[in-house]
Amino acid sequence: MTDTTFEARDYAAPPPASEKLSELLTDLAGQDRPKMSLRDLAIAMEDRSFGAFLVVFALPNLIPLPPGATFFLGLPLVYLAFQMTFSRLPRVSLPPKLANYAMDTATFSLVVARITPWLQRVERLVRPRFWMIESRIAERAVGALCLILAIVVFLPIPLGNWAPAFAIAVIGLAHSQRDGIVLAIGCGLGLLSLVVVAGVIAAAGALVTAFL
Repeated sequence: MTDTTFEARDYAAPPPASEKLSELLTDLAGQDRPKMSLRDLAIAMEDRSFGAFLVVFALPNLIPLPPGATFFLGLPLVYLAFQMTFSRLPRVSLPPKLANYAMDTATFSLVVARITPWLQRVERLVRPRFWMIESRIAERAVGALCLILAIVVFLPIPLGNWAPAFAIAVIGLAHSQRDGIVLAIGCGLGLLSLVVVAGVIAAAGALVTAFL
């Protein structure tokens, strides 16, 4: 698989994995460039881009929405988790139209200024520690769990979307911050949510059978 989405850029080299996400975004907001695209963000985040983008696309699934909304909100999660599991690239590769989406750097700076205080509060709890996902194989294993959870989010299962989406958000946050403890918690929540969803499906099947 070749990376046809990303282009070589004459920007600063990606920061070390130990740099906090809030610091990374602040550094990007301070760079001298007219616009900031999603491609630029993914390149700057490098192998942490999987986690960051999982958080971004998992959070909308935690908001009560009309039936069928998860069909559209779950697709990006499936796409990202599939890449995390099977892609040879160490970072997210977005479709060209999405990768080229950009905003003025001034607007990006305002967004960063608003979310940075929230991120800094989160970073007091989620921080680099006990990180063991140093190989692509280990990351693929985490991606495989996220892929299963994303498929569950995508499916129209009554009351079955929130818990898997929350687990993906926790895993993504831990991945972007290199927190092994929170990653273990997120994976545990993911497995538990699958058990709960399986129970819901089994109960619904038994109810339908009894009704018929």
